[in-house]
Amino acid sequence: MLRLSSCCRLASTAARTSYFPARVKVTARGHMYKKWSSTMAAISPILTVQPTRGLVDEKIMVVVKNLPQCFAVTLHSLLYSEGEDYWEAFGNYTSDDKGTVTVSQDPSVGGTYEGTEPMGLLWSMQPVPGSRTGLRLRKMNVLTPMVVHISVYSGHVTEGFSKQSPLATVDIERWYLAPGVRRIDIRENGVKGTLFIPPGPGPFPGVLDLWGGGGGLVEYRSGLLASHGFVSMALEYLSSEISASKVDDKYFEKAFRIVQEHPLVMKDSVSLFGLSFGTSVTLKMAAYSKAISPRCCVCVSGSHVQPVNKSLSEFFSKVITDMNSSRWDDGGHLNVSDLSVSIPTEPGEKVDVGRIKCPVILIVGEDDQSWATVESAEDMTQMMRAAGNEHLLTTFRYPGAGHLIEPPYTPHVRASNFTLQQTGEKVVMLWGGFLKLHADAQEDSWEKSICFLQHHLYPRQDSVSQGKL
Repeated sequence: MLRLSSCCRLASTAARTSYFPARVKVTARGHMYKKWSSTMAAISPILTVQPTRGLVDEKIMVVVKNLPQCFAVTLHSLLYSEGEDYWEAFGNYTSDDKGTVTVSQDPSVGGTYEGTEPMGLLWSMQPVPGSRTGLRLRKMNVLTPMVVHISVYSGHVTEGFSKQSPLATVDIERWYLAPGVRRIDIRENGVKGTLFIPPGPGPFPGVLDLWGGGGGLVEYRSGLLASHGFVSMALEYLSSEISASKVDDKYFEKAFRIVQEHPLVMKDSVSLFGLSFGTSVTLKMAAYSKAISPRCCVCVSGSHVQPVNKSLSEFFSKVITDMNSSRWDDGGHLNVSDLSVSIPTEPGEKVDVGRIKCPVILIVGEDDQSWATVESAEDMTQMMRAAGNEHLLTTFRYPGAGHLIEPPYTPHVRASNFTLQQTGEKVVMLWGGFLKLHADAQEDSWEKSICFLQHHLYPRQDSVSQGKL
């Protein structure tokens, strides 16, 4: 693993963006700086972050040294997104008797997170005050990193970071692609997507990566899966080019075979990985398809409730019709969880999961405000128990987690902008979830998902190949 540590005493000129004020000499200003006036000539803080270049699911170590004893400081993280918005997080700390703050050991006593949280500077990020509403942080170009500026400020600061000068700043890079991972555009037999191939000679297990009803081509999870040793294909659908009218069961089967037939893929070790509507597709393919046989399935925040004998266009038309039963909360957020809260008993209105013959894990947020995932998981368990295949199902339920359970340390948003399929109407969709509990769910479920895929897709555990920065 390549690790580059960084140690600096003052923020470098190259690290500045328009958010940062011009660098000025630190002088004794106000009561906080008076504490420094007698010591700054002989001492200055040393901020280290390790690694400064790593995968987005890799933990960082943040340490501040060379501080006075019991001295108040604020650690602050800042990210400028591809959508040209600033995101930030911060924690208030007090140095120990050695003049050190170690984020993995010391508690934050205030800020966007509290307590001992090694990764709080990342998962608790939120848009800076005054930002546009309904934002969600998603990486669009996986060939570039997310650059995060981590700074230390004197005192317990809670606002106005752009108007103050940090004592020290370190820039870190967070990548979805490990060195050597290849990205290949797929335009084959009417199928559109992106294939990510790990470094090395292979062969590797494969994953077909299916996102939700927002549609389009979402690559970042596939890039991260490839960085952990899986050939992963992010599939495009529900987009301007691949509309609902063009997508049917055969479309997903063709995509699965593209992964399966790649020369670097182990033919009998291909999985389906679905989120939200992608989980609906995953369960339907696993239960009914005669053309493909997934080795295992990862299902995040989804449901088996869907009309199994109708087209995708018909399915979304029904969803739009049923929107009349949706609720709008006091904040103007759309809550559509009621659409599937009543689990149907008619066979044609839900996937017969008793037909599934491969291992499946369900990842369920108990505060999911978008799908009735808790009720669906309970019904699936009963159905599989009655069919005698319950041993294939493992369910992980996370209290306080919402719908958007993503790779670890992804900033959580309880609601965000969303465009409804069919009508094109733009709304603010309520996803649910509470910050700390949701962050814990993302970290735990991702680790369990990777272990699940490794266990079922690799013929031997000692053959696991992973690419890391």
